[in-house]
Amino acid sequence: MIVGTWIVFRRELVGLFLQPLAWILLLLASLFQGLMFTSVYLPGQGGDVHRAALALLGGTEMFWILALVMTPLVTMRMISEEARSGVLEFLLTAPVPDVSVVLGKLLAATSFMGILWGSGFLPLIVSTIGGVPPDWSHLLVAYFGMVLVSALFCAVGLTMSALCATPILAAFLAFLANLALMLSGIALRLTDAVPEEVVPRAAIEWIVDKFDVVGRFQVSFVAGVLDSAHVAFFLAWTMAFVFLAVRMLEMRRWR
Repeated sequence: MIVGTWIVFRRELVGLFLQPLAWILLLLASLFQGLMFTSVYLPGQGGDVHRAALALLGGTEMFWILALVMTPLVTMRMISEEARSGVLEFLLTAPVPDVSVVLGKLLAATSFMGILWGSGFLPLIVSTIGGVPPDWSHLLVAYFGMVLVSALFCAVGLTMSALCATPILAAFLAFLANLALMLSGIALRLTDAVPEEVVPRAAIEWIVDKFDVVGRFQVSFVAGVLDSAHVAFFLAWTMAFVFLAVRMLEMRRWR
């Protein structure tokens, strides 16, 4: 299983960088990161490198917008396009388990997103040329959180790619699913206005705790706190969608 996952991972990651879309996404991400960084860090005007770096690493709404848009674009072709072109049939008949196929593709998509989030290297550049260095441990925790969020969104994208016959439809459904997952915790918080007699407060808090992707990311990773409970939360959701993607792939095999 490990060997099969590694083979699929290497094939998919190389394939991503052979597509023009990957380089376009990297260029757009670098431009957005440069704009966000310079809007916070103004050399000669008391700019704070650490605060500017956090603006890149999930500290603003721009991270969620980029994650919502870019992860479906990265994953939309991984299964649906291969199924349409006939490549997936050869892959499924190879001595590689379906779970290895999904995990290899997920690791490749997540690795690409990790490269994308780190493509700017702006805090490192500023600190190298004489700026005040940021708190690197804090930034690494925030970056790790971004990778976990990307893994979850990529797992959703793979599930939709396995479900749909066309990449465009897969990207659209993945965007909607990720948006619903992201907003579910926020929407559930609005139920605080519901009287206690209608919905028990403990039940609301329990549901919010199971769906609050944004809240967990902000209170843990953006704050620089590496909490194993929050790491397990994102890994559990990711594995749940990996399970769904594997089941969808098995359905394609039997069809």
